[in-house]
Amino acid sequence: MTMRIAIAGAGNVGRSIAQELIGNGHEVMLIERQPRQLCPERVPQARWVLADACEMSSLEEADLASCDVVVAATGDDKANLVISLLAKTEFAVGRVVARVNRAENEWLFTEQWGVDVSVSKPRLMAALVEEAVTVGDLVRLMTFRQGEANLVEITLPRDAPYEGKPIRDVPMPRDAALVAIVRGKRVMVPTPDDPLEAGDELVFVCTSEVEDQIRAVVLGSAA
Repeated sequence: MTMRIAIAGAGNVGRSIAQELIGNGHEVMLIERQPRQLCPERVPQARWVLADACEMSSLEEADLASCDVVVAATGDDKANLVISLLAKTEFAVGRVVARVNRAENEWLFTEQWGVDVSVSKPRLMAALVEEAVTVGDLVRLMTFRQGEANLVEITLPRDAPYEGKPIRDVPMPRDAALVAIVRGKRVMVPTPDDPLEAGDELVFVCTSEVEDQIRAVVLGSAA
């Protein structure tokens, strides 16, 4: 399904998001208030708008109400919060995604400010570092729906309780789903008959409350 997506902030982050979304077949509008950042030749398939996305009149002229998704991707957390709140409360945008630039501001990016999904660069980078070097522990990669669900990863160590056993034998806790297994260069959609191997990266979607249960089940006494 093609979506109409507005991205506030046409810096490196905003342009990269736009190129990815356009490549996936979506219609993208880039809103930028700095004339020097207005570079239509870098993403020629996007609609470019020179305007301040924190101003109601600018968003009305850009027809933000017709967008399915708004991405607040500026380098200013205050601006991203204002954009998110306006998009949700004044223009009834169905999905609002906001960039968090400073880790200490993460607590502000909630649905009270109109944010459906927040993406914290510091937290994401820390998670990617942990994921790259951690074996035998749970790493939280991303949070969805204001903390109601998380994307987590465990790299299966040798001698784990279910190493070599099929997935159907793993007693999954409630509110948790094994959604992918990364094995070497392969990404596998898990089936009940697939055996687990040492070194597998197990990717789960779960609630925060069951993360410890997943750790205990997958790692056993090592947890």
